[in-house]
Amino acid sequence: MDWNQAIEEYKSYLKIERGLSMNSISSYENDVISLKDYLFNNKLKESPTECSPETINSFIYNSSKNNSSRSQARKISGLKSFFKFLVFEGYLKISPMSNVESPKLGRKLPDILNVEEISQMISSIDEKEKFGQRNKMIVEILYGTGIRVSELIELRISNIFFKENIIRVSGKGDKERFVPLGNKAKRSISNYINTKRNHQKVDESSNDILILSKYGKKLTRHMIFTLIRNISKNCGINKKISPHTFRHSFASHLLKNGADLRSIQLILGHESITTTEIYTHLDSKHLLSVMKKYHPRK
Repeated sequence: MDWNQAIEEYKSYLKIERGLSMNSISSYENDVISLKDYLFNNKLKESPTECSPETINSFIYNSSKNNSSRSQARKISGLKSFFKFLVFEGYLKISPMSNVESPKLGRKLPDILNVEEISQMISSIDEKEKFGQRNKMIVEILYGTGIRVSELIELRISNIFFKENIIRVSGKGDKERFVPLGNKAKRSISNYINTKRNHQKVDESSNDILILSKYGKKLTRHMIFTLIRNISKNCGINKKISPHTFRHSFASHLLKNGADLRSIQLILGHESITTTEIYTHLDSKHLLSVMKKYHPRK
């Protein structure tokens, strides 16, 4: 079995049996390709079924020089998954990564924006500019629903239920869920559709897609990341901001204002409530800062 065949079979497994999104599959594929490239560059003629633990360890050591602990842990996890697949399919008896340990990581708390910073970003967008109304709507949706950027770019007009104040999104593993739609986000969507979207030339492939580029096609993840980065930069907000920052802020603000974890989990589409529990740590930081500020014995 050569590397190209192994990678193609692995991708099919990730898509069909594990139901992963194309973005997740691409990440797993890149992990395997990086190992394949390492072997080629070092003139090591080992197939996927011949890779030795020594070769794997050498690759991990070399890649660690250019990766953070978190990136390295993710790469190791991806390669473990690949070799586990080869064992599962009967191509290998034992994974060469069975004794490889990932770096120990603390749970990383995500950056969040406060309400004033979010309002500042929204207010900074000039709706009179060509794509101002669209860009304002994007921020309103991200913060008003907490959906992922991958869910945002795939959002369809037919999945927006204005009377019911909900949207239907397709999340990780193509799992669908309904997400509440706040009044401000709903109003922003309605304005964009009626004044811009309905008057734009639309590519046939994107007829039902809500958010369009100037070419009438679906926006890419990269376009959304760039857009958010530019808006925050123009506002002078000195934080590392991405579309996901609004998702974190959405969840953190809900929790701070009394929402229960189970409801937040359902809205965000987290498979495990353990993932949602990270926001309790964010809220604890807020409570600690309040205590330090107002308690008489500091």
